[in-house]
Parts: sequence; structure tokens; C-alpha cells
Amino acid sequence: MIIDLRSDTFTKPSMEMLEAMFQAKVGDDVFREDPSVNELEALCANMFNMEDALFCPSGTMTNQIAIKCHTSPGNEVICEKQSHIYIYEGGGIASNSSCQVKPIEGDRGRIHAKQVLEAINSDDIHKPITALVSLENTCNRGGGSCYELSDLQAIKNICNENNLKLHLDGARLFNALVYKNQNAKDFGTLFDSISICLSKGLGAPVGSVLLGNQQFINKARRVRKVFGGGMRQAGYLATAGTFALKNNIARLSDDHQNAKRIAEVLNKKDFVAHILPVETNMVIFEIQGKFTAQSLAEYLKKEQILCIPISSTQIRMVTHLDVTSEMIDRLVELIEKM
Repeated sequence: MIIDLRSDTFTKPSMEMLEAMFQAKVGDDVFREDPSVNELEALCANMFNMEDALFCPSGTMTNQIAIKCHTSPGNEVICEKQSHIYIYEGGGIASNSSCQVKPIEGDRGRIHAKQVLEAINSDDIHKPITALVSLENTCNRGGGSCYELSDLQAIKNICNENNLKLHLDGARLFNALVYKNQNAKDFGTLFDSISICLSKGLGAPVGSVLLGNQQFINKARRVRKVFGGGMRQAGYLATAGTFALKNNIARLSDDHQNAKRIAEVLNKKDFVAHILPVETNMVIFEIQGKFTAQSLAEYLKKEQILCIPISSTQIRMVTHLDVTSEMIDRLVELIEKM
């Protein structure tokens, strides 16, 4: 039995989800005639109290569409230096939007309002025009860390005062909502656009949804077409997303508890130098002594446990709905013996 902790993107549809997909009503979504896609988009917009939504193949696409819609060539985007949009999207900000990035050193992937204010360029022809602030919640490279609503509101105030748009890469936003017991509608009030991913902890096979007002989504729909993201009978995939949103949000707390169990046993081992605080479903820890990150990952792989070395000294483990408590028992037992 393989225990795959490389990412929550490795989840597979349950039999119940597959049955729902099999029964999906479909049409041509480019013509806006796929009822299952329309249902998913309406559901997501309503959850966040936003006007409209757009179903896309991936979170990278929803983020890149949002950036292109909010900026003009030569503008600058403010984000944390380990943000997914900056280090994991293939240079898309430069390639797709002809913008540059001002990366900020944050706290486990999170930035605060004072940093945003200090990063905004003055009205100087030598400098690019600051147009957009992008935040990530939960923060991947921050070990699944979450923002407080008060910190987000403070950043929103700075954006309002300086005529900046505010985007949220909410790839794992539902993990944050569950952990912090926050209301999705509060996020809809704070952000000009939100990207939510359905294919991570929620367990759908494919897809992300971009949220915003109607004018923004109309523009985003055109950009999606240019990016090659217009799908036809996409309702089979959209139905999986709808099933995930209706059935798999509350259970994310199970993943959070499993991640904490992993961190607790790792914390007792002399080959672990440091563990980032575990809030949601990620465990990122620093290796010392007899192992490197690579050698420890290879050792665990021989025991049929898969994880990712994210640097020469760091390993990431991610829990998800396909990782059971029995699997965690086995992992804990193995680590205890190491």
C-alpha cells in the first residue's frame, strides 16, 4: 500500500463522485450551454457572495487570467516572494501579462499592510505603475499557513486608498476557512477576484473557478479563450467540482488532524531540525544530521511512503482525503522506529 503525501493534487474521485459525473447533464460551455458548468459557477459565486464565476482547467490559469485582467503591460504586481504565482507558474506574469513582480519577504508566505504600502511605487516615470496585490491563502511554501481576516482587511484598505486591485490565490482557501472557522462571503467582500481550486483537498479530478464581478468575469472569459481554456462538454468535470463543494469541505479538518499527528512524531526525532507550524494539511520540516532531504525521501519511498524534497534541507508532506487514519498510523509507527 503506497501512502502518497507528495501533494493533495493526487486525490482521485470517489465512487460517489464518479457516479455523479456519469449522470451529468452537458452542453457546449463555450456557447455557455453546459448546465452543469453553469450550476457550478452559480454555486461558487453564491458561496462567496460575488456576482459571477468562470470554470477553468487549472488554478494556474485562473490566477494568470486574473492578473491579465487587472493589469496592463509594464505594470507591477506585489506578492510574497514564495507565492505560487511567482515561483510555480512558469513565468506567466511576464509571458502572459508583460508585467514585472515586486516580491516581498513575508512571514510563512503572508505579508502585511505596512509592507504593501512600502512596496507601492511612487508616481515616477522611471518606475512601473503598481497595479495589483496578489495574496495566497493558505500559503503553500509557508506550510499551509492562513491569514487572519483583520490582516486581509488592512491590506484591502491600502489597496482602496491607492487604487490597486486585490487578487486571492485561494488554491487551498477552503482549508483556511475550515481551520479558521471563517465565512466565505467575507472573502468575497474583500477581494476583487478569487481563484479557488477543486482538484486538491476537495478531491475533484480537474478544475478551478475564478470569481469576481460580472464585468471582470466577462473580460476573464475572453482571456480564457485566448489562453486556450475554453472547454466544450465540461459539465462532467464541473459536476465533480459541485459534488466536492457539497460533500468534501467539512472533512478537511480530518486532513488537518492527520498533518498534526505527523508533525508531533517528527518533532521527537533528532534528524528533524525544525517544523513549520502546522495549521492545515501541510507539514514542512527541516532535515539535519544523518539525512538530507533527498536521502530521507528515498528512504521513505522504499517503505512505500512518498513525499517531496522542496529544497536540499526541507521536505513537504501533504495530507488529503486519500490518506486514511490507518495510513497515518503506519507512518507514525515507521518514524518512531527511525
